[in-house]
Amino acid sequence: MLGDDLALNAQQVTGVRAERELPVVWAVFKGSLVNKLILVPAALLISAIAPWAITPLLMIGGLFLCYEGFEKLAHKYLPGAEAEQVHHEAIAQALTDPEVDLKTLEQDKIKGAIRTDFILSAEIVAITLGTVAGAPFLTRLLVLAGIALLMTMGVYGLVAGIVKLDDAGLALNKSEGNALADRAKRALGRGILFVAPYLMKALSVLGMIAMFLVGGGILVHGIPALHHGLEHLAEGFGGMLGALTPMLINGLVGVLAGAAAVAIMTRIQRWREA
Repeated sequence: MLGDDLALNAQQVTGVRAERELPVVWAVFKGSLVNKLILVPAALLISAIAPWAITPLLMIGGLFLCYEGFEKLAHKYLPGAEAEQVHHEAIAQALTDPEVDLKTLEQDKIKGAIRTDFILSAEIVAITLGTVAGAPFLTRLLVLAGIALLMTMGVYGLVAGIVKLDDAGLALNKSEGNALADRAKRALGRGILFVAPYLMKALSVLGMIAMFLVGGGILVHGIPALHHGLEHLAEGFGGMLGALTPMLINGLVGVLAGAAAVAIMTRIQRWREA
């Protein structure tokens, strides 16, 4: 989830002028803190007055993770993919148009990133709450607040570093001189410029895999018969295979649940458009 959160938020900043990237990340970071200030008390309130709702909420969060993962996997085959591509191209063209109000465009990106962060933050808070649901109130408060703060600082600190990788690489590549240190700086700069796009793709892929594993694991754990059956199956294999089997089955359940959720939502979308 952290990998997907990183990739998603870094992509949200893509298209912003270089000198405005860090201010935009800072604005989204502050919005993310506000999201956590809403979600953490809400989670504590639910655990206090309706603890029975934690498992259903976790199941919904797990299913959403699977849906989001499969949507990424089958994105180019889903309705609206071409329209989204046209939208991205229009934004890229707008950045080169001096008559376009870049401040408005920037604010739109910030609002969109904060909305996306709210969903991802809700998933993280729900999963965290599920692990400490039976703990004393103070423990729940400290764990939820601590994870929320660490995740926010970690994600947006890394996002700031990722979006500035190309600038760092470019600066190093412009180093002058023929000394060994200067040549090493230029080589490092070229390496960073080469690696940066692949890093974004790798984060996105790893995040998608994590969605299936985490989401599928939540769904399996929420169905006692399936969960206990999987435990017995893993014990029967033993060794490395026994350790990998639950993870592989969680991933498979995640893919199947995601496919079913995407199929249902696609049908609903077509029905609304008809």
